[in-house]
Amino acid sequence: MRPDHLPAPDRTREHGAAGSATAVAHPNIALIKYWGKRDERLFLPRTDSLSMTLDILPTTTRVRLDPKAEHDEVTLDGVPLEGEARQRVTAFLALVRERAGSSRRAAVDSRNTVPTGAGLASSASGFAALAVAASAAYGLGLDATALSRLARRGSGSASRSIFGDFAIWHAGPPTGSAGDADLGSYAEPVPAAEFDPALVIAVVNAGPKEVSSREAMRRTVQTSPLYGPWAASSEGDLVDMRGALRRGDLDAVGEIAERNALGMHATMLAARPAVRYLSAPTLDVLDSVLRLRRDGVPAYATMDAGPNVKVLCRRADADRVAGVVRSAAGGGSVLVAGRGPGARLLAEDER
Repeated sequence: MRPDHLPAPDRTREHGAAGSATAVAHPNIALIKYWGKRDERLFLPRTDSLSMTLDILPTTTRVRLDPKAEHDEVTLDGVPLEGEARQRVTAFLALVRERAGSSRRAAVDSRNTVPTGAGLASSASGFAALAVAASAAYGLGLDATALSRLARRGSGSASRSIFGDFAIWHAGPPTGSAGDADLGSYAEPVPAAEFDPALVIAVVNAGPKEVSSREAMRRTVQTSPLYGPWAASSEGDLVDMRGALRRGDLDAVGEIAERNALGMHATMLAARPAVRYLSAPTLDVLDSVLRLRRDGVPAYATMDAGPNVKVLCRRADADRVAGVVRSAAGGGSVLVAGRGPGARLLAEDER
């Protein structure tokens, strides 16, 4: 069923492009990790992944078409984007223009509440918001599945931020034409019981990473002897995770997420040369999670490509977990998130 907050298929195209649109999207944290591409141009992953969309740290993006402009204008938090970051956005806009049959350039103004480049899924919320806003501004009436495919072309994990709660991103068919592969790789909602998990996020370092996720993925896939076994085990983790979510079994969800994430970081440590995102504060936080469990508090760690740790726990335990994690992180910021909404267009009075 199509989410009500997204535009109906082809409705905007009938009346021409809207010319301006604003969208908001939230980051997601993968519980079954996406790590490694099999096609870097189409952003096709090697394995399926599954995530929880958060209810904090949204990105809000406005796209306004300018028929007189010769170049796209892109700003993030009021500052013009430059270099590779700008190139990724302009390439994405060119893809949208191609599909819309338009030559009009766009002004993109994005406001990010996620620390950019710090392993907190800023690209997921950013490109999900851009996909929804740009497709509406250019008059593409895309349903949620098509928006997920489109968002994937900016950032793979953005395909999952189109949806709220829990979402699975399908890797798609491993063989066949590029067109078939593109159509087969998208995210969709995952059925889950009505349970109330929290993610306690320990930001031990909010700065940009020394090794980008793209480079780390490429190096891991090409050189780590542990990558193949981890990818194979991730398939079983995904099956187990879907069952745990259907049951609302937080302990099982946490155990599966923790082993999947630590396994991913092990593949990076085995890369040549090694990719190490784990810092001393990271290890202190991971140790504090083990202590919480020994004290009878269900708490489980997961990590993306970065030093920051996310701890899955019951909402009722979130304050206690946050306090323990904050102390272990040496005073770093700690955030608490719950199950969040999918991406949506904003009405005029919400902008």
